[in-house]
Amino acid sequence: MSVKTFLMDRVPNYNNLVIPYHKLKAMVMAHKYKFPGKEMRVIGVTGTNGKTSTCFMIWKMLNSACHKAGLMTTVAWGVDKLEEQIEHMTTVDTETLNQRMRKIAESGAEFLVLEITSHALAQNRIFGVPIEIAVMTNVTHEHLDYHKTFENYRDAKRKLFKVAKYGVINEDDKSWSYFADDVEEYITYGINNGILKAEDVELLAEGVRYKTEFVDTGDSKIGSDDGVGNNNVKSGKPQTIEIRTHIPGKFTVYNSLAAVAVGLKLGLSVSQIEKGISALESVEGRMNRVNEGQDFEVIVDYAHTPDAFLKVFESVVPGKKRRIISLFGGAGRRDESTRAERGEIGAKNSDIVIVTEDDSRDEDRMVIAEEFAKGAENCGKVLGKDLFIILDREEAIQKAIDLAKKDDIILVLGKGHEKTILRAEGAVPFEDLKVTRKILKKKMKK
Repeated sequence: MSVKTFLMDRVPNYNNLVIPYHKLKAMVMAHKYKFPGKEMRVIGVTGTNGKTSTCFMIWKMLNSACHKAGLMTTVAWGVDKLEEQIEHMTTVDTETLNQRMRKIAESGAEFLVLEITSHALAQNRIFGVPIEIAVMTNVTHEHLDYHKTFENYRDAKRKLFKVAKYGVINEDDKSWSYFADDVEEYITYGINNGILKAEDVELLAEGVRYKTEFVDTGDSKIGSDDGVGNNNVKSGKPQTIEIRTHIPGKFTVYNSLAAVAVGLKLGLSVSQIEKGISALESVEGRMNRVNEGQDFEVIVDYAHTPDAFLKVFESVVPGKKRRIISLFGGAGRRDESTRAERGEIGAKNSDIVIVTEDDSRDEDRMVIAEEFAKGAENCGKVLGKDLFIILDREEAIQKAIDLAKKDDIILVLGKGHEKTILRAEGAVPFEDLKVTRKILKKKMKK
């Protein structure tokens, strides 16, 4: 057990007590690296789900439009050539954060697209980073082990909008008005609500397609003060943007709409927005299909919250009767209260459920798995029949592939892009994509 974990278990209100330390460290590191965030135009993206994909879409769109942009997300960081993000956190510690921002700034990047978590905001990790545009993807229950209440969690994310010049907000989210109150200028987006609304939505196996309209303000210069927000929409000729993505799922409509809104605020042309979003082929660990010639489908995704589970299952609802085999587990010391709920969601949306390990840390893997299995059993799944507990993750993936029949869909959830599993003994190398591909290749050689 680490010293930090030891103290968290024994010191009441530990997380709040150490906030001054986090802020002081952030101030020191920002000064040490000469406030690199101030040398770029920063777009900060926060929310429960969809942050990483939204960041990648914005980054790709800007670079495709010949505006050099840096990226810092859960998956990767860099400018032209991205480096893997190996830390099991989205917004890294303040020294690493400022060190990487300095490298990005010195590369000549004009923009920085930064993925920002509630933990980072609560701990003031982005101190000294001016936020030009803040994006909210959605807010659902997560990290209540840290924030204790949903309201605390939501309000931590709101801190990003309180310091931003402009906001991009998902109006289909129940919390949207709180974020709108925190920023002077903003635009909302959504499928059912919003200034920027998706219409004629087509959810395809290989991506999504839809149209959205906006009012042309006549502004075509990056950096113009004239946005498309609630308070400054000018009368003009409506224009239609036709979006096509290579990433499937209803959630991709929301993520890409947020990117569209950012593009409009920055003055990109319709063509630049359309081509930029379409140029993103995939995001590692997000709805990645693994195909080695098998006659069933295998998808690897990072989904690990109840809302993300629902979104993934919603995106693969088969047009014809196809079995779904889902494989997932839960991290130790993270969102314990939702384990049974996630087990229930998996059971309701799958024909077969396989519960396995995730980042157990210093918690008993079997105890975690049994909490998930209990939720699945509450929905009628029977252990040994259509519910299995296989703690070794590679063995669990092997079991899912062994059980698969023609046209089945296997969902390997929870780890996505991550390169290690955090166990009691430390970080152990493991990649869902590599392991799944290895097992499939072996199967296809038989």
